[in-house]
Amino acid sequence: MKLTLWTYEGPPHVGAMRVATGMKGLHYVLHAPQGDTYADLLFTMIERRDHRPPVTYTTFQARDLGGDTATLFKTACQDAVDRFAPEALIVGASCTAELIQDDPAGLAESMGLGLPVIPLDLPSYQRKEGFGTDETFLQIVRHLAKPCARTEQITANLIGPTALGFRHRDDITEVTRLLADMGIAVNVVGPMGSRPSDIARLGAAHFNVLMYPEHAESAARWLETNFKQPYTKCVPIGVGATKDFLAEVAQITGLPVVSDTSRLRLPWWTRSVDSTYLTGKRVFLFGDGTHVAAAARIARDEMGFEVAGLGCFNREMARPIRALAKDFGVEALISDDYLEVEAAIAALQPELILGTQMERHIGKRLGIPCAVISAPVHVQDFPARYSPQMGWEGANVIFDTWVHPLVMGLEEHLLHMFRDDFEFHDEAGASHHGGTHKPRDAGAEAAPAAAASAGSMPAEAAPVAAVTPAQPQTAGEIVWLSDAENELKKIPFFVRGKARRNTEKYAETKGVTAISVETLYEAKAHYAR
Repeated sequence: MKLTLWTYEGPPHVGAMRVATGMKGLHYVLHAPQGDTYADLLFTMIERRDHRPPVTYTTFQARDLGGDTATLFKTACQDAVDRFAPEALIVGASCTAELIQDDPAGLAESMGLGLPVIPLDLPSYQRKEGFGTDETFLQIVRHLAKPCARTEQITANLIGPTALGFRHRDDITEVTRLLADMGIAVNVVGPMGSRPSDIARLGAAHFNVLMYPEHAESAARWLETNFKQPYTKCVPIGVGATKDFLAEVAQITGLPVVSDTSRLRLPWWTRSVDSTYLTGKRVFLFGDGTHVAAAARIARDEMGFEVAGLGCFNREMARPIRALAKDFGVEALISDDYLEVEAAIAALQPELILGTQMERHIGKRLGIPCAVISAPVHVQDFPARYSPQMGWEGANVIFDTWVHPLVMGLEEHLLHMFRDDFEFHDEAGASHHGGTHKPRDAGAEAAPAAAASAGSMPAEAAPVAAVTPAQPQTAGEIVWLSDAENELKKIPFFVRGKARRNTEKYAETKGVTAISVETLYEAKAHYAR
């Protein structure tokens, strides 16, 4: 197993915890040492849940390894049943506990606890968190779902949302609303919000809505095979995908498409004159496969962006993401190494990153704005407000989320451009507090004025300091003269890095080792052609 400072996915038992935490009446007994008990903090700290996950740890220590760790596990099982009175148990081992080769499933089943015990075989050293959620939900469905008569009204199950998922809570509400417009009720939502007794009646629905393939595609296929329930393949993230989803639902059910689009604003905004500056923006997308695929379509077809690169961290989605990348004319990056992702972004120099919390940090280091589109995420991406990604309202939320970093970048650039204006210097005070403007003192005004005049002089008349290298030069090294550095700073920060790299590349091809203003503009003209 790869250990690193930052990881896109935890071990598979964290995926099992996501399923258990999303459900009610289900308890997870995890055979794990004391050091593996950190995981439940993810839910209370990041997702801001008001209760801890339903997980009991054996928390064996080093001194226990010479004794009977099996007894520790059996005691933990019995204590969990006595204290929490769950409807069902899931049992398994963490990555560390795997090494001592106890058998949690056999131990729990031998106890005669009087409730369903669902064993989890999660190979911690081969698979990761996404696999853990998918496999755990599959085993719960296999053990608990029962054949039953279909409901009189056409109903659907919503499967895939879990705890610690990106906007899963609000996506459930939005998809429920979409189905209600067509007269379709929701039978069961699972895992999130369901009980083991709810899972037992999954078979009563006419079809399943697979909201997040990473977490429930195996269960959807099992239900299709065993209960003859078709499932939707289109994930309704974005305007086009939502329309396709509704058409797919209509095909499955035989019902006409009915949808209230009065809440939808994204198409109008993207066509408005104020959004024309979005057209052609180069974006890089990275995250889980489901959200990356949806975001790529929105970026190109609904926002007018150019997709410069894309990829995902979950290898289970590698095949569809590679196929998608081919359609977009780029090479897919399939990696769980954030340093490799950072290198790809640095090489492409996009104007916007659409990624995870990891890419948000990368964007900060590279000076590129980032909007978060996928887990893993931090606390700020679990907002208290209604903020779905799916459906019509999800499209509105996505537009706001993606555009704001670009708008703020433009704002910062404008503030930088007018930094010497009497109203915009740091001591001026807020303009809406009338009468509080303080003129900049003479000494402070003189320096920028001198710098500005020096920058506008012909090269031969400029002060010596304006044409000296910004740093000491070593043999063969390309350096920027001070006048060129000053000119470069006038370029908006979100494309400044690209301008610097292109100019240095141009200078290298021309054998220029000291970049002047003339070199900068020659490079600009060269790449414009």
